[in-house]
Amino acid sequence: MIRARDYDAIGFDVYGTILDWEPEVADFLETWAAQNNLSVTRQKLMEVYDCLRQPLQEERPALRYPEVLKQTFDAMAKEFGMPAPVGQRDDFGEIAAKHKPFPDSAAALGALKSMGFTLAALTNVDDRSFERAAKSANISFDVIVTAQRVGAYKPDHTHFLAALSDLLALEIPQSRVLHVAQSRRADIVPANALGLTCVWINRPGHIFGRTGSGAETAKPDYETDSLAGFVALLEED
Repeated sequence: MIRARDYDAIGFDVYGTILDWEPEVADFLETWAAQNNLSVTRQKLMEVYDCLRQPLQEERPALRYPEVLKQTFDAMAKEFGMPAPVGQRDDFGEIAAKHKPFPDSAAALGALKSMGFTLAALTNVDDRSFERAAKSANISFDVIVTAQRVGAYKPDHTHFLAALSDLLALEIPQSRVLHVAQSRRADIVPANALGLTCVWINRPGHIFGRTGSGAETAKPDYETDSLAGFVALLEED
């Protein structure tokens, strides 16, 4: 159990933890592959996509997320020797604004707010995509840090330092912050480095964020398979 009284704020990795992005990305790439008679498994497409996206997010100055998506699509086309039509490329660049929440997300966030937690979003997308996705999902946060805002992508510590600074302005010190994430690579690794207590949402069957940038060395303090499971871990007394 996690003692709720030990924390005042919860930081979230949004995509993969709150918003279910993998199925839509996989469906898009599978459709593209089928249109080009490319025989490749859904899992392989996702693994290649995740691998090719990582170096683009390390570029400086940082690319806006829609451009990261477009260039990842270009890289996949090159990897498989397939075309990257302009229309599909543009559509893929907008996909982050369209992801839907997991079935347990709204209830879990509502429960956490009712418990008095300040909620922070740390997301590797641009302002516009995040705003549209959050509005569609009817979810909100007290603190929002996007890749566009800080000019860098997680696991860069800039995200976390910005969120911790915002929370400190609300009189919440780092020692009172709990971080919750699905991505071992983008979140658990830097949370470990910064000394943040963290919870890994190990959603069954999900691929993104499990490899690269030391993901294999990530050491979450707690682990559960859903946000509902996380809420159940919180011990109120």
